Amino acid sequence: MIRGELRVALAGIVALVTLVAFEAMAVSTAMPVVADELGGLRRYGLAFSLFLTASLLGTVLAGGWADARGPRTPVVAGLLAFAGGLVLCGTAPTFTLLLLGRAVSGLGGGLLVVSLYAVVGAVFDEAVRPRVFAWISSAWVVPAVVGPLAAGWLATAWSWRAVFLLVAPLAVVVGAVLLPRLWHLGAPAADPGAAPRQGLLSQRSRALRGLGVAAGAGLAQAGAAELVPLRLLPVVSVVVGVLAVVVALPALLPAGTLRAERGLPSVIAVRGLMTAGFMGAEAYVPLMLVLERGLPVTLAGLALTGAALGWTLGSALQGRRGLRVDRSRLMALGGLLVAGAVGLLVLPSLHLLPGLAVLGVWALGGLGMGLTLSSTSVLTLSLSPADLRGRHSAALQLSDALGAVVGIGVAGAVFAARLGAAPDLHGDLAGAGGAPSADGGATFALVFGGLSLVGLMAAAVALRVRPAGGWPNEPGTADRAASVAGP
Repeated sequence: MIRGELRVALAGIVALVTLVAFEAMAVSTAMPVVADELGGLRRYGLAFSLFLTASLLGTVLAGGWADARGPRTPVVAGLLAFAGGLVLCGTAPTFTLLLLGRAVSGLGGGLLVVSLYAVVGAVFDEAVRPRVFAWISSAWVVPAVVGPLAAGWLATAWSWRAVFLLVAPLAVVVGAVLLPRLWHLGAPAADPGAAPRQGLLSQRSRALRGLGVAAGAGLAQAGAAELVPLRLLPVVSVVVGVLAVVVALPALLPAGTLRAERGLPSVIAVRGLMTAGFMGAEAYVPLMLVLERGLPVTLAGLALTGAALGWTLGSALQGRRGLRVDRSRLMALGGLLVAGAVGLLVLPSLHLLPGLAVLGVWALGGLGMGLTLSSTSVLTLSLSPADLRGRHSAALQLSDALGAVVGIGVAGAVFAARLGAAPDLHGDLAGAGGAPSADGGATFALVFGGLSLVGLMAAAVALRVRPAGGWPNEPGTADRAASVAGP
């Protein structure tokens, strides 16, 4: 049971996540209208991927920051940046300034999510962490139901700017309530008897490498959006950006992550693959339903509701008391569900399945994400020493954000290239619905078909999550890997 002050702390965390979730659901629903009004359809994917790119830097900074000084200060900094970015988005006169606001909010989001992971690791015992993460996932339920409807109504009946401006003051209020509950949390102590940490990057080195990853990812995305017609500058931008990520990234992840070695490295790798496949597709689900199937913005946003509800159910299932399914198999199942759901999106894109069927299909993908991502959160804390939880949580979120950036970026490059070849691809997105695209949905089918393969890769890597020596504190047999207390 979670009692007393712990319950109050959990309520504050859930309230803050609820606001972040509402912003995510609302912005995803309203973005087709925003891009159409500000002339940003060609750069549509950047509105999502730049948020995530900036969050890469935030996650890197927050990890070492939380380990060295505790989570209080990064929570404050994250709240200010998140709210400030929302205000900039809501007042942006051009799509370029809106993208800048999304980047500022992303920086704050990266700081917040890692800091909250550090809070969970410091405040809650291992035995209740699966249920804590289930509660955190449940914070998406109300935003999933209300967010798309509210955002769709605001964007079409009033102004899409209210979608951003209404969330910012609420975030500040929730933060003011939560922060007093965190003020006693200082830097975590090292595990007694642990060997001295060798080879850890300084906070300055981490910041520089995080900046390198974020800048490299941003350069690669900007170049990829302009590759067609083929020109020298976009090609150079992509090459330089990818090289920057390749050079800066490995030292920010546990050794062996990029090779998917057993244990924690594979946990981190699975997280990135899952978000690449799912988030890359989800950014284009509302656009496909509006642009290709002619659904109203509000109705198209309900597909995100189905995904969030499925996600919450999956997270609740992985946190059930007495669950005895090996988490590596649970995560592999989640990868297969995401691969199947993303692959099925090809059918409505090609008018082989009704557009409304996407609500059920995408709920299946959300179920897979809930089973897998909540498990990666539990495993990261369980497999990390207390004084490295901040850094390892940052690595998990770095993989999460970078995976989404890659998925959305590649999908955006394909979409921009096809849009360049068919400039009449869109209709009036601010109205009741768009007209069918010039290519009959082949662009969306290509994007979704490719991303489904990434889900299959995640399922394969998930089978390597189980450490070679078995789970920590495993009672007896190798078959009994996960209980309510986690692995």
